[in-house]
Amino acid sequence: MHRRTFAKTLCCILFAAIVSSLAFAQNDQKPPASPPAQAKVTFGSKTVTIDYSAPSMRGRKIFGGLVPYDHWWRTGANSATTLKTDINLKIGDLGVPAGTYTLYTIPEKSGWTLIVNKQTGQWGTKYDETQDLGRVKMTEGVMPSSPVETFQMKFEHTKDLTTELHLLWETTDVYVGVTAIP
Repeated sequence: MHRRTFAKTLCCILFAAIVSSLAFAQNDQKPPASPPAQAKVTFGSKTVTIDYSAPSMRGRKIFGGLVPYDHWWRTGANSATTLKTDINLKIGDLGVPAGTYTLYTIPEKSGWTLIVNKQTGQWGTKYDETQDLGRVKMTEGVMPSSPVETFQMKFEHTKDLTTELHLLWETTDVYVGVTAIP
């Protein structure tokens, strides 16, 4: 009888230890190194959304280092960056029908290229050039006054009521115009 009580007590203690260690482990979780982020803009009642993961510099040289020049880049981290649009768009001079796409870029020392790709749902390092809807040149913006630690994609409205998609990281700001096509 005494053994049975001892075994039950031991099981209860082990169970409590496991449960409490799991509870503490939940509290010790660090945020992801490249957390999910989103850029969003509306044109009337229609929405354009870009979902991406936002890596940080963490003391690294980004462009021309971690992200090489003259080679396609997933434009963020982790899963491929996704563009979802409820309306037909003109991105630069590229017509983009309503739908879901993947965005890649080619960073260059002087100017960047934005790639709109028809393949979706892949990991960011899976790129199939044959699936490109098209490519557009991006414009260099004003260099940030201090380095941008965490990669950002954002839509900005200009004084002349146009919309620009900006990519900012390290000391880089590149952008392309985005307009809705009725």
